[in-house]
Amino acid sequence: MKKKLMDDAGLFLLRKGYIVKALTRSCFDLLARKGENIILMRVLEDANSVEKEEIEEMQGIASCIKASPIIIASKASFPLEENVVYSRFGAFVLNMATFMACIGSNLPVLKSTKAGLAASVDSGALREKREEAGISMSSLSKKLGVSPGMVAKYENEGADMTIDRAEKAYSMFGKEIFRKIDVFHEVNINSEPKSEFSFKYVDLGFSAADINKAPFDIISKKDDEIILTKVGDKANPQLQSLSELLEADNLVIFRKKKPKDIPAITKKEFLEFEKSQELIKFLKGF
Repeated sequence: MKKKLMDDAGLFLLRKGYIVKALTRSCFDLLARKGENIILMRVLEDANSVEKEEIEEMQGIASCIKASPIIIASKASFPLEENVVYSRFGAFVLNMATFMACIGSNLPVLKSTKAGLAASVDSGALREKREEAGISMSSLSKKLGVSPGMVAKYENEGADMTIDRAEKAYSMFGKEIFRKIDVFHEVNINSEPKSEFSFKYVDLGFSAADINKAPFDIISKKDDEIILTKVGDKANPQLQSLSELLEADNLVIFRKKKPKDIPAITKKEFLEFEKSQELIKFLKGF
């Protein structure tokens, strides 16, 4: 099932003009890019099978490269409904049909909450539509089966409507009164450095995140400079093509044997850099 989902997603994105890279043994399975739009995707049959650490790593990477992290799944213990946005540990979860619709700019308004399916109200749009229709707040509250105070919350705070009330409001005012869910919004996460190498990147003025499940061990960024760093004597074969797609630089910090055809330095040499420009100059000069 996972392979079919990955194949379907990859082929669909290729047809939509994206460049697609599939990865193995990573916190994300697909990376797709079209111009400045980058999507990181975790693809699996059951969304509940992905661990919190994997999602946090995917979000950390996405934050560095200004990408949208998305989980595509068929179920989450139960079948996922079409045109509904779910979440797991803060990441959007969609079924394949919903994902395809989103790529086509048909963004959903329904989301899964602890109270069931709900839609977020566009407060200004609801007030405008209600006043245009000449319906009082009191009358609307009776039609929706809520208190006038709840209608005020819809119009002032954009509170969520349960699915049954959203259907009633939709029949009166149309879909314009609901806020679309931008599943492709960029995440902004400040990852805490954990290794001496990521701490060094921070000392040099970069933001840096340690990654356990990816072709690289550290992703770092300063302004427009992105560096994918692998620690060890062998570079992951997926690293080069991934960095090219992301327009990033590669670096291997090796222990004993220096890898060929890729910028590589020892731990001692890396820790001796005093300025970020010294490191960047080394990478650009390779």
